[in-house]
Amino acid sequence: MIFKDKLKSFNKTINIEGDKSLSIRWVLLASLANGKSRSHNLLMSEDVIASIETIKKFGIKVKVKKRVCEIHGKGINGYQIKKNHLINAKNSGTLARLILGLLVNYSNKIKLIGDQSLSKRDFFRVAYPLSKFGVKFKLNQNKKLPLTMIGTKSLKPIKFVENRGSAQCKSSIIFAGLKTEGTTFIKAKKSRNHTELLCKYLKLPLKVKNKKNYDLIEVKKAQKIKPLNYKIPSDISSAAFFIVLTALSNNSKLLIKNVNINPSRIGIITILKKMGVNIQFKNKKNYKGELVADISITTAKKLKPINCPPKLNSGAIDEFLIIFLVAAKASGVSYFKDIGELNQKESPRLKWGAKILNKIGIKTITTDNSIKIFGNPNLKINKKIVIKDFLKDHRVFMTSVIAASVFGGTWDIHDKDSIKTSFPTFLDKVNGLKK
Repeated sequence: MIFKDKLKSFNKTINIEGDKSLSIRWVLLASLANGKSRSHNLLMSEDVIASIETIKKFGIKVKVKKRVCEIHGKGINGYQIKKNHLINAKNSGTLARLILGLLVNYSNKIKLIGDQSLSKRDFFRVAYPLSKFGVKFKLNQNKKLPLTMIGTKSLKPIKFVENRGSAQCKSSIIFAGLKTEGTTFIKAKKSRNHTELLCKYLKLPLKVKNKKNYDLIEVKKAQKIKPLNYKIPSDISSAAFFIVLTALSNNSKLLIKNVNINPSRIGIITILKKMGVNIQFKNKKNYKGELVADISITTAKKLKPINCPPKLNSGAIDEFLIIFLVAAKASGVSYFKDIGELNQKESPRLKWGAKILNKIGIKTITTDNSIKIFGNPNLKINKKIVIKDFLKDHRVFMTSVIAASVFGGTWDIHDKDSIKTSFPTFLDKVNGLKK
């Protein structure tokens, strides 16, 4: 797809689709509830659709009409698991890792597969703690997909230290704990806490003690989950592209409505404010445990470099690619460290972040775990740039589109369909700012 028109100034209000993390978690919890749950503004991306297709194969009735979804749950042990059951999580790491925690008490063999990108990601980080419950796993030599698992009716509670800051791993253990007699203890490095908040709202047997650098979580067996009617707030990770687009555009202003501003997810807001971006939260409210607000952004007049505190990493792990574009326009050297987890995503994102910056003429010094970005406030592009072979990573595609929209040049960006993973209307929203 060719992009060659730098975006002109704009003053708009937009709505962003539902949060992907919350959408997938709602689908899974609703499938375990006793009775009908309904959601509005469910993100209808490929990852969420894969989640819906998975539970339908477990015998769960699902009805989708426009942006409203009804799920008729059959109880916490209501899945119908066939012998040699096959699950295709496609590109969704959230679905693939969380569903394993919900299947720990089913003794039929289950095989989990994914697309080319998902099959390159580490699944030992989830299989290892779940095996301590008594589940048997078989992974390939590289500890990646495909994997097979055989659960057990004789689950044993565990004590586990989750030290990567992986919300997917933590959530999978929580789900397994909800199916296990006794108390499961998790000491978890800080990461997004949507699962804990949903469990708390549903009054499930979970306790959390918040410490400075980690959380202590206790989980007991749940007997019943009540239906959950939920209006999914907009996704901060999707909104991030338009926050940066506005900050880097000339004489522009944008209001993004009803965005999830969960404190474990707004590392990007903290980072960008430190770099001089004018961002304000308006109409803040608490919705079923989640903080929600309208986000107001205006063009940044002067961008400062940042020595990014590692404590902000987990709250911005999906947004670093777009943050790097802001660093490219800052007057000075920005430094991001302890971000090797970026290379465990859909593509090696740290490498791709450096590659995009180098293509637009920004000097970087990159290691396996860090990047220094030598910003140029006068950055303009007058050449052709080709972006391809990025394992169809939706965030690489969208970051490249934002770079083309604010820096100029002619961009040939491949794999447009990658946005169907998380943000199907992304290009429509960008084009809407031109009108």
